[in-house]
Amino acid sequence: MSKNNSRREFIKNSAIAAAGISIVPRHVLGGSGFIAPSDKLLVAGIGAGGKGESDIKSFADSGKAEIAFLCDVDDRRAANSRKRFPKAKYYKDYREMLEKEHKNLDAVSVSTPDHNHAIQALAAMQLGKHVYVQKPLAHDVWEARVLTDAAKKYKVVTQMGNQGASNDGPRQAREWYEAGLIGNVHTVYCWTDRPVWPQGIPWPSQAAQIPSELNWDLWLGTAPQKDFVDKLVPFNWRGWWDYGTGALGDMGCHLLELPFSVLGLSYVQDVQASVGSVYVDEFKRGYFPDSCPPSSHATMTFPKAKRTTGPVTLHWMDGGIQPARPEELGPNEVFGDGGNGILLIGDKGKILADTYGENARLLPTSRKENVALKYERVPGAAGGHYAQWVEACIAGYGKKEVSAPFEISGPLTEALLMANLAIRGADLRVDGKYPGRNLKLLWDNQAMKVTNFDIVNQFVKRQYRQGWDVKYTL
Repeated sequence: MSKNNSRREFIKNSAIAAAGISIVPRHVLGGSGFIAPSDKLLVAGIGAGGKGESDIKSFADSGKAEIAFLCDVDDRRAANSRKRFPKAKYYKDYREMLEKEHKNLDAVSVSTPDHNHAIQALAAMQLGKHVYVQKPLAHDVWEARVLTDAAKKYKVVTQMGNQGASNDGPRQAREWYEAGLIGNVHTVYCWTDRPVWPQGIPWPSQAAQIPSELNWDLWLGTAPQKDFVDKLVPFNWRGWWDYGTGALGDMGCHLLELPFSVLGLSYVQDVQASVGSVYVDEFKRGYFPDSCPPSSHATMTFPKAKRTTGPVTLHWMDGGIQPARPEELGPNEVFGDGGNGILLIGDKGKILADTYGENARLLPTSRKENVALKYERVPGAAGGHYAQWVEACIAGYGKKEVSAPFEISGPLTEALLMANLAIRGADLRVDGKYPGRNLKLLWDNQAMKVTNFDIVNQFVKRQYRQGWDVKYTL
């Protein structure tokens, strides 16, 4: 089958599914409580190496999932998973896999670079498949909104790979907050020592030889056509805007989840940012628009939320930038976990936590409060995030709760991507100037548009490479 014919057939099938004629999962046919004949969820993994490798293994380790299909554009990265699951049929093109195998699978895991998350997840959802998608949920604001909407439209079980959402910390912090121990939260700080890959650098000037095991065209997917370059695959793509979402995309979901779940935050009202600069000579600032900056500080304003009495200001800091230490924290006590942290400031107290919402504690740390356990813990905490999704898929849509469904992780991802709009805007040079500096971007949430700095709206919904377009009406 030629690539073009395969793609045409795939688009036709997706269009049929979008029209409402979708493959009905086996658990639906069997009714409530039905378990597939194999007694296991049949999972297809798009992205079988790196994080995909550990995701797929975690599903299998639940004891209730069978890895039925593997898909990866790079045979080198897929080697370990193929060895671990020799019975799983292997594909390089996810479109071909879904076209040929959609009747033989129940759910799809997406663990690919950020720029292809949405197109792959949406294709699976349109075929009635449950989806687990690595963080961040999407590359663009529009994509995050589409996936949030599609989860309701197609009635499938969704989970973002935000394992900290299943930790005890966010639940403990919410119990403290709802017991009134820190009063009303008005300010939040989240920070990270990421990036731990190159950023603030020029795009390589020389093309490199494409490895024989890698299908470069499939890896590019929705991204603009470019020559292959060294030190991009498999990890450093995170620092390039065409493919990644920088430190925010890598760590933001893990750090913002606790304030989102504790306070009930949703969509950003406005955002502003400052970014670190790289100077290539005396008083000569380098300009590298393809690359995320080496550090940034974004300030987001959220309107009054479910569990706040007014607006909330959330500060994001990366590149090693940290907020001032709270007065209640002892001089030798570690701030966060040393490289990352979360700080909630209320009018009566403060809560400090580490990455993934772990080790949540009241400040000062000598303060101990006993409150009733209100929210059920996830067995295995972060490690149980995978089994939780598998069990919810087997039970069927709406039957069992998951920690990071798209209705929560979609708005969370949008907040991060809104902050990235401000970061890109502050780093954007036009006619030798930086018009986005010192601006507060005002956001029309319904129209999904920045109303006072139009040039950044090109990044709300980027132009896909020809042949990879997605049609979806919100």
